Amino acid sequence: MKDKTRVIGTTGGALGLGAFAAAVGACCGLPWTVALLGVGAAVALARLSFLLPYALLGAAGLLGVAFWWAYRPPAVCADGTCDTSSRRPLRWIVWAATLLVLGLATISLAIGTT
Repeated sequence: MKDKTRVIGTTGGALGLGAFAAAVGACCGLPWTVALLGVGAAVALARLSFLLPYALLGAAGLLGVAFWWAYRPPAVCADGTCDTSSRRPLRWIVWAATLLVLGLATISLAIGTT
């Protein structure tokens, strides 16, 4: 089931980039970030703040690939050995990841602009 690993891999990458964007956005706007991470880590994340739009674009691109893998038409099989499993769980994973990335992006943009 190659589609399952591809969809889960791309949604995982999108979630990772969304979490990175949220961390970069939070480093500059919240004092508790300095308390949790320490001054050195907060300064290091602040230096990476220019990567925020690229991380969000990368997450959107990976989600686009995940949607394509989850919703593409099944392959035509001539010999009758096609995979007949449902893609519904994969589609749920993609939609859940999309909502999480949107939430992380909203948090990172809202905090990063304060």
